[in-house]
Amino acid sequence: MIQLTNFDKIIIFFFFFLVLAIGFAVSKKSSQSSSEYFLSGRTMPWWLLGLSMVATTFSTDTPNLVTDIVRQNGVSGNWVWWIFLLTGLLTVFVYAKLWRRSGVSTDMEFYDLRYTGAPGRFLRGFRSIYLGIIFNVLAMAGVTLAAIKIGAIMLDISAIETVLYAGGVTLVFSAVGGFRGVVYTDFILFFTAMAGAIGAAYYLINLPEVGGVTGILNNDLVSSKVSMFPDLSDKELLWTLLIIPLAVQWWSSWYPGAEPGGGGYIAQRMLAAKNENHSLGATLFFNIMHYALRPWPWILVALASLIIFPDLDAIRETFPNVEEDKIGHDLAYPAMLTLLPSGLLGLVLASLVSAYMSTISTHLNWGSSYVVNDFYKALIKDDGDERALVNVGRISVVCLMIVSSIVALMLNNALQLFQIILMFGAGTGSIFILRWFWWRINAWSEIAAMICSGVVSILFEFTPIGSMIFSEDFIQPYFKFPMVVLITTFVWVVVTFMTEPDDDETLVKFYKKTQPGGPGWKRIKELAKLDKDESNSEWIVPRGILCMIFGCFAIYSALFSTGYFIYGEIINGIIFLVTTIIFSFILFNISKKILSNE
Repeated sequence: MIQLTNFDKIIIFFFFFLVLAIGFAVSKKSSQSSSEYFLSGRTMPWWLLGLSMVATTFSTDTPNLVTDIVRQNGVSGNWVWWIFLLTGLLTVFVYAKLWRRSGVSTDMEFYDLRYTGAPGRFLRGFRSIYLGIIFNVLAMAGVTLAAIKIGAIMLDISAIETVLYAGGVTLVFSAVGGFRGVVYTDFILFFTAMAGAIGAAYYLINLPEVGGVTGILNNDLVSSKVSMFPDLSDKELLWTLLIIPLAVQWWSSWYPGAEPGGGGYIAQRMLAAKNENHSLGATLFFNIMHYALRPWPWILVALASLIIFPDLDAIRETFPNVEEDKIGHDLAYPAMLTLLPSGLLGLVLASLVSAYMSTISTHLNWGSSYVVNDFYKALIKDDGDERALVNVGRISVVCLMIVSSIVALMLNNALQLFQIILMFGAGTGSIFILRWFWWRINAWSEIAAMICSGVVSILFEFTPIGSMIFSEDFIQPYFKFPMVVLITTFVWVVVTFMTEPDDDETLVKFYKKTQPGGPGWKRIKELAKLDKDESNSEWIVPRGILCMIFGCFAIYSALFSTGYFIYGEIINGIIFLVTTIIFSFILFNISKKILSNE
């Protein structure tokens, strides 16, 4: 346990007070309507929404997750989530404008626009509960679990106390402030969280026991972990960390914050943007910050932790009061933070509180928007009473917070949860990409994919069937994820052709409103009969994919350039920096057409 000085406490309490003040300051405006409460009236600029996306994805479990990955699989292990940059940039250059053009209030409302009749209504209601409550609760539980571990390690407080203190404040400002309060506080919380992460990394890697970057690179326990690319000679690592994520994972799996085709709280922010270009700008800014700049402070602390706490026994000995089922490699990050001096300690704790608040508040508002707009309003009671909808939203916020806190108490580590969520979404991502560009996909396609992915994942993960099929003697265990994708994709394609397509009226209405274009809508486009004033002449996808490719090269080069400069490999750093500039210039020029095509 560490001892907080009065100065540390002042810093922490100041941030508690600040977020509560912002929540109450905007509560009156947020209460005017459900559109204000969940989308702030669709008036948000790109930079504020982009910062909000970054703040949301910087949660208390993120540095713990990165630390877990680095300690077990090295820096290259981060490819398991770095690969989602492809998903992110596809959303930026292809789907951001489509979402904003659709005019829906949530991505679940998309189903009423895209699909016909009872199957579409069922899908909207079911997924609003499935994602807004079940998946959302799991995601929040992971964040809360990290907060519990931080509280246990750094403050020696119980899990219940952590939930009551941090969760209580977050719950209050989320419930009263709505989406506007979430976004405004995210602006402040982002800079606080980044300052804390960078400050902690700088201090901890320069501890005498660590010896700076040179000490990390020369330490036998760490030197094998610093490579940014998997060892090509290790077949298992190559498949699990690079080939499968690059070939399959990024487009095939649904994961909060990296949904193929956009969705979740990313879609919520795109829908809240002033216009289509602001929607695109927000998502592009988010992906640059999320992948190119933010990972390195956490990676450095993770590498340093291997010197201070080389194994789990070292963590156990140092923190004997931590419950055994909570001991894991992810615990090394908060363990390292106990070494910080007064002042910086207060800032870092405030940054972790900020990270927790920004993520939880977003998930509460996003999940509540599903419950209100796509379940209560769509299926139970739509009497036009906007204040009643806001009240239902606030009640659902409270319920989501309580349930996720209970689930958090039953979890062990963040990586475990990440893998479970990833597996349960395997194979569904292709539908979320193609449903915008192929008229034949219908509600039954999504229903079949969702059911199949869940059932097959359960069979492979939690029954003897999985251990029988995936063994060293039969099919390598790392092919489990691609197998779920293959089976799920086969099932939903078969179901698509076995069921009736949506009626032409629905499809024409969808096409006229969103204008996705492409050969997959040829028949519907002919029926729509758009004139020149109504139609966007150029199909956005080819140029969008080209932008995605060059954007990936630019952002990955920035990521690697930063890493090589940190490692002291100046020549490699300069090479990747120049590469970043070249690809950024190319991207800027080829993306002009997309930006101008409003």
